[in-house]
Amino acid sequence: MVKITVIGSSSMDLVVTATKRPNKGETILGESFKTVPGGKGANQAVAAARLGADVYMVGCIGMDAFGETILENFKNNRVHTDYVEAVTQVETGTAHITLANGDNSIIVVKGANNFVTPAFVDRAIHVIRQSNIVLVQQEIPEETVEYVSELCAINDVPLLLNPAPARPISKNVIEKATYITPNEIEAAAFFTNIHNYPNKVFVTEGENGVRYFDGEKEVVVPSYLVEPVDTTGAGDTFNAAFAVALAEGKELKESLQFANRAASLSVTKFGAQGGMPTRVEVEEKRHPL
Repeated sequence: MVKITVIGSSSMDLVVTATKRPNKGETILGESFKTVPGGKGANQAVAAARLGADVYMVGCIGMDAFGETILENFKNNRVHTDYVEAVTQVETGTAHITLANGDNSIIVVKGANNFVTPAFVDRAIHVIRQSNIVLVQQEIPEETVEYVSELCAINDVPLLLNPAPARPISKNVIEKATYITPNEIEAAAFFTNIHNYPNKVFVTEGENGVRYFDGEKEVVVPSYLVEPVDTTGAGDTFNAAFAVALAEGKELKESLQFANRAASLSVTKFGAQGGMPTRVEVEEKRHPL
């Protein structure tokens, strides 16, 4: 079993479903409201655990009901919580999600995730050194992402950076990350020419699959045909599955196919984590678009 460490955010998703998004100044009636555990880091940790990895989560929650629910959810999904700490200074992070027209829009309030500092990460250095791969995202402080990239480089541990939500990324982080997985918006902002990053930058393009430069040509690994219910968490599922496959020693293209299968399954159910598939479910899905 491969060992994966996820350093990132944990939050509670507050999800409103509606037939459309309101215009400026408009009030509309929604169809439903639910609260479900989320956060990009937590989502990736849960997804990787469901796919068979031995997963350690490094992150912070608030000392409140949302934090308790998130912690219990980690345990139910067999994610190690030795390095998940409840802080008293601020509330658990939240993500305010609107589902409409088959897609989502999200506002993130970082809350306790701001306490995932370099000093906090240091507490998990023993586990990080033993990991087959480390995942990090950008819902935690910028200096922490910088520090994690340095730490992984020094200890020769592969690092997968999911540069979401979009914010400036230093050249140092880009250089030290082993794999970077922007979506189309993030790629346009930071990686206008993926030919400069062979086998490093993998642009996720939703139903169109994943695009990267292999050193000679651009390659598109196609997605899989499904009827989407909720796209929230699809990117996190992709990143987790990609990391699991790479850690297991799969070739690059095979790892991307595995990740695409997992992501396609994740959108067929409600909630970021609600549709995240098991290993058996991903292995059974073999039919791309």
